[in-house]
Amino acid sequence: MTKATTKKKLAVLGNGFLAGIIVEAYNKGLLEEYELTGILGRTKEKTEALAEKGGCRPCSTLEELLEDKPDYVAEAASVKSIKDYAKNILCQGASLVVLSIGAFADQEFYEQAKNCAMEHGTRIYLASGAVGGFDVLRTTSLMALAQKMKAEGLSASEAGSLDGYLTAGISTRKGPASLMGTPVFKDYFMTDPEEAAAFSGSAKEAIGLLPTKVNVAVASSLATAGPDETTVDITSVPGMAGDDHKITAKIGGPDEVEAVVDIYSRTSAIAGWSTVAVLRNILSPVVF
Repeated sequence: MTKATTKKKLAVLGNGFLAGIIVEAYNKGLLEEYELTGILGRTKEKTEALAEKGGCRPCSTLEELLEDKPDYVAEAASVKSIKDYAKNILCQGASLVVLSIGAFADQEFYEQAKNCAMEHGTRIYLASGAVGGFDVLRTTSLMALAQKMKAEGLSASEAGSLDGYLTAGISTRKGPASLMGTPVFKDYFMTDPEEAAAFSGSAKEAIGLLPTKVNVAVASSLATAGPDETTVDITSVPGMAGDDHKITAKIGGPDEVEAVVDIYSRTSAIAGWSTVAVLRNILSPVVF
């Protein structure tokens, strides 16, 4: 006899294109282990329309969203939404699947959110967004940590920065139109036939200038050397559609490893589907 299972309650934070992908996946039976309970968005009409599609409750406040006691809240909204709501969600007993990972470039906020999760038995799941390969990036970082501990006779809690043991960075190629309206945009990007450097700095610096454009850089930094020590280079490429992200993490010495993850996506839809993949993986009997 097959044991009956109780569906987990799922709420969605956001009512835009990416949130719509989560609802689409739910309606297609790709999230069959979940019951969609509510959607919270900034615009009443859009929230109501998406909630109707998902057969769930449209919410105008976080308190409403949490009234049904969701087990998981999937965020597809903004960095501001994570900063405004994440700690409350985690402390109210719901785990959080995050797309707007740029919020965690703020180390103090990151630690506060982690502490909320630990204290209330919840978890933060970082969706890979438009990139992947977090498993090999984390493994490379762990090997660098082990190298430092051995070389310097430190415990894991004493090790701190992996500078000198791990080199990590992400280079992103984007069409110039996608940079319009940002501090790094230059008018000549639209007419120059040559590629042009738009930004070079750390992941923390990048999220300060481009809060909606570099979530993938912050995600990569959290999986490797951290926002302060992960380099970010953004190049404007004439005529390019979509984004090409190349992430590297390298350690030297006798256990030398160089991990390279290169992902091209013509559409931001991959970010929404990455959230669906995380939700499926959470409840899967086989975890990737």
